[in-house]
Amino acid sequence: MDATPPTATHSLAYAEILRLLPHRYPFLLVDRVIDIVRGSSGIGIKNVTFNENFFQGHFPGQPVMPGVLIIEAMAQSAALLVLDGMPADKEVESVYFMSVESAKFRRPVVPGDQLRMHCQHVQSRGPVHRYKVVGRVDGAVVAEATITAMMNYAKGQPA
Repeated sequence: MDATPPTATHSLAYAEILRLLPHRYPFLLVDRVIDIVRGSSGIGIKNVTFNENFFQGHFPGQPVMPGVLIIEAMAQSAALLVLDGMPADKEVESVYFMSVESAKFRRPVVPGDQLRMHCQHVQSRGPVHRYKVVGRVDGAVVAEATITAMMNYAKGQPA
């Protein structure tokens, strides 16, 4: 981890996201992460475009981003915050999605929307991290959930 003050913010561009997450197109659902306060919060961004492959079948004539993919985008955003905050001497082999709680969907996400996933750290115990995530489009809440994930560290490294 660098010497960034705990309240300073920074961003993750696409190249850094590719370095941190194993996901690739079409399953990488975060384009950028902004306003990161290490160990505390950040905002994942997904630019939703009409050429997303899932819109072909969900639903023809009335395209709606599937709720399960909204949850996945939220989980990827939270995972990126955890991975970005890992000390340099910790090597994370993978991140496992453990649970989603209190998920609610308020309105559809459609082509042309910019989904902003506001992630707030709730708790960490060893390799397990919990985030409250609120998805917004143009400031309006579209989805929310509490996401829990576990870091799988490289062999020989303590949690």
